[in-house]
Amino acid sequence: MLNHGLIHPKILEVLGRAGHHGKVLIADGNYPASSTLGPNAEIVSLNLAPGIVTCAQVLEALLTAIPFERANTMMYETSGPYALQEDPPAWGRYRDVLKAAQSDLKLEPIGKWEFYKAVATTDHVLTIQTADQQRFANLLLTIGVRMG
Repeated sequence: MLNHGLIHPKILEVLGRAGHHGKVLIADGNYPASSTLGPNAEIVSLNLAPGIVTCAQVLEALLTAIPFERANTMMYETSGPYALQEDPPAWGRYRDVLKAAQSDLKLEPIGKWEFYKAVATTDHVLTIQTADQQRFANLLLTIGVRMG
C-alpha cells in the first residue's frame, strides 16, 4: 500500500523511470498537450470535466511523492485578448501548496514561446493534462534528487 498522496498508476510508472532533470508538465485545460509533447514524454489525461481536476490538485499529489528542483510557470500575456495585468490566481494557489508542503521552490516564469520550447525537449517525461480553466496555469516541474 502506498504511503503518499499520489496513487495514479501511470503517473507513478513514468515518475519511477524518470531521473534527475526530467521534466513534468502540469497542463491547464487550454494547453495544446498533444501537439507540444516532448519526443520521450507520455501524456496522462485527467480532464474529466471543466475544473475537474485542477493543476493545483495535481501539484499537491506530486509533491508527496517526488522531489522537484525547479518550478517554471508560463508567463502571462500583458496585451491582447488573453492579457492579464497581474499574476494569475493559479500562481497564488501554487505558492500556497508549496508552502503547505514545506517546499522551498519558487515559481520562475518563462516566456510563452520559451515555455513551449522547454516542454518539447528530450528530458520532458510526462504531461499531466488537467481540466483547469484558469488562464496561464501551466506548470513545468524539473525533477530533483532524492537526498535521503
